[in-house]
Amino acid sequence: MNLKEVKQRIQSVKTTQKITSAMKLVSAAKLRRAQAAIEGMRPYQEKLSHILSTFLHSTGSISTPYTAVRDVKRVAIVVISSSSSLCGGFNANIIRTAKEVIDEYTAAGVAVELFPVGKKISEAIRKMGVAQNDVLMPQAEKISYQAVSLAADNFMAQFAAGDFDKIEILYNRFFSAAKQAPVREVFLPVEMDGVVQGCEAQTTEYIVEPGKEELIRQLLPKVITLHLFTTLLDSAAAEHAARMMAMQIATDNADDLIAELVLEYNKGRQQAITNELLDIVSGSTNQ
Repeated sequence: MNLKEVKQRIQSVKTTQKITSAMKLVSAAKLRRAQAAIEGMRPYQEKLSHILSTFLHSTGSISTPYTAVRDVKRVAIVVISSSSSLCGGFNANIIRTAKEVIDEYTAAGVAVELFPVGKKISEAIRKMGVAQNDVLMPQAEKISYQAVSLAADNFMAQFAAGDFDKIEILYNRFFSAAKQAPVREVFLPVEMDGVVQGCEAQTTEYIVEPGKEELIRQLLPKVITLHLFTTLLDSAAAEHAARMMAMQIATDNADDLIAELVLEYNKGRQQAITNELLDIVSGSTNQ
């Protein structure tokens, strides 16, 4: 490249760097809000789960429509991605995980229906040719507890009616600003054994009206709904963190590229000056 082209390239990279830097700041602000939402919800979910675990531990096994384990012939999978790009491997990781799970069930002869959240996973599913239901798609833009509650009620009703034998959730879990990883969780049936194992033995006997089993039946749907809601919040935080890190890396790469281009520009300018001096010296010698 000549000096003019190098100078134009430097200016172009600087302009791009301003954009990536601004996007990083926006993602950081959104991440703080998403973290605050999760931190505000998790204590409530943990306390509710603890109450459920306590009574399950003291009551023992209990049969509800949401704990029934059946032979899996039809499965629903909720897959959560983002609706926009520029977030590193966030979408690619969850799309790859979804494809692996779909292939696994298809090979076993299980019918699969997907419930995508986010335009990126919806587009990928359309290319796979798998049946999808867009009932949860609005939650990709703005997460609403009321809408999630209705969706969770619908899932519970379909599971209890036998429309689905199993419901799973695939999403990117937020561990930290630098770490997000795809996670596969069973949404329904609720695995009671895992819940009870996490509960320590209780020495206090509680008097519950109208009864422990009735309380568990009332409490379990709330825990299931909160599971779906906090999963969506978790994925949103992971998306903002992934985009923030991607924009940080892009900004750092722009710095490196600018430094290389400036060095190339200086070398070219120095070479041009040297050539002009040689021409002047050569011309004066010839005279």
